[in-house]
Amino acid sequence: MSAIRLCLTDPALRAAGLVMALQGAVVCSFAPYFSTLAVRSFGFGDQGYAVLLALSSLVSVTASVTGGIRADQTAQRRRVTLVAVLALVLGTFLMTATPGPLVFAVSAALLIPVSSITFGQVFALARLAATRHPDDQRDGIMAVIRALFAAPFVLVLPIWSLAFAAGAPVTLIFPVALVLAAGMLVAVLRIWPADTGAPWTDRPSGLSFRAALAEIGRPSIAARVIALGTVTGASTVYMAIISLVMIPEIGRGTQDVALYVGLVAGLEVPFMLVLPGLTRGFPRTRLILIGAALYGIHVALLPVLAGSAFVWLLVIPAAIGGAVTLTVPIAYLQDLLADRPGAGASLMALQRLAGDVIAATCFAIGTTLAGYGTVAILGVAVSLIGAAALLVADRH
Repeated sequence: MSAIRLCLTDPALRAAGLVMALQGAVVCSFAPYFSTLAVRSFGFGDQGYAVLLALSSLVSVTASVTGGIRADQTAQRRRVTLVAVLALVLGTFLMTATPGPLVFAVSAALLIPVSSITFGQVFALARLAATRHPDDQRDGIMAVIRALFAAPFVLVLPIWSLAFAAGAPVTLIFPVALVLAAGMLVAVLRIWPADTGAPWTDRPSGLSFRAALAEIGRPSIAARVIALGTVTGASTVYMAIISLVMIPEIGRGTQDVALYVGLVAGLEVPFMLVLPGLTRGFPRTRLILIGAALYGIHVALLPVLAGSAFVWLLVIPAAIGGAVTLTVPIAYLQDLLADRPGAGASLMALQRLAGDVIAATCFAIGTTLAGYGTVAILGVAVSLIGAAALLVADRH
């Protein structure tokens, strides 16, 4: 049975897929416009945005690691996920009801990042559910779940493109995100498997919080997480600069941002689905280096070609490279802590933190020295160095 069919017929994988798709819709509505909202709508400026980006990343990883360890300690994954979704509901509600700089800072740097616990717990649930299926289907299952996160970019972003072209304010994303967050809340309450009586073995880890942190912080694990973070930092750089280089001065606007991001994500989905079958047996670290190189082409050339029709050609290497660097690291990280689904999933948050902090650093240095083109070059250079370091580390 194919991984896609397993995700459709297994109730736990269906629940994981639905929550992931709804979260993807929230993220694709907010992430491309985070920089524009911070820099232009609420007046934080380039440096203020870099601070907000770093703070949101720190809160996100702290919440994800804490939530992952707590889920392993108690085996109460549904309860942990429920807390995360409620934080998202509150953050989007506050921005819908009382938008302003202070509320934006609290929502964007605290409440919305806390909800990122959900991402790791969905993959923890998928890993547990996958234990009931053949081992050779696990990478495929993870790729399908990850593709469901990207799929809303295909559907939602073109709608945003049309809305912004018609004059809708960028802040409209928050009431829409509130509706999506409410859908996530209903899904977790109604169809997420209960914490007791699940058809797989999920016992409390028995580790203290300190012991669990020490396990995560082992040098062999931490070095690989940081290396992978540098690889995915290029995607954070891309999200940070996309709405800042596609500007009215060169004939672009928010509708072009939505269309470009939607095309990249839309093309990523089929590549994500076929990747496990095409690359079975191929070394993961070599795949990651190839993916980083392809993705780097798109990030480096985006500021250069933003005002040209040739910019639309960049969606091809972006989609292929992104499909690799977004899916292959999932199973790689899970295997580093194979017996701790929650802590293993939290490694993805640590990877994102490393990537986001590196991206924020590239953004701050690049905008200080020159501009957004320099930000892109710095992000790509660090990404390639990290991918190469990972390849060398695994060879030894």
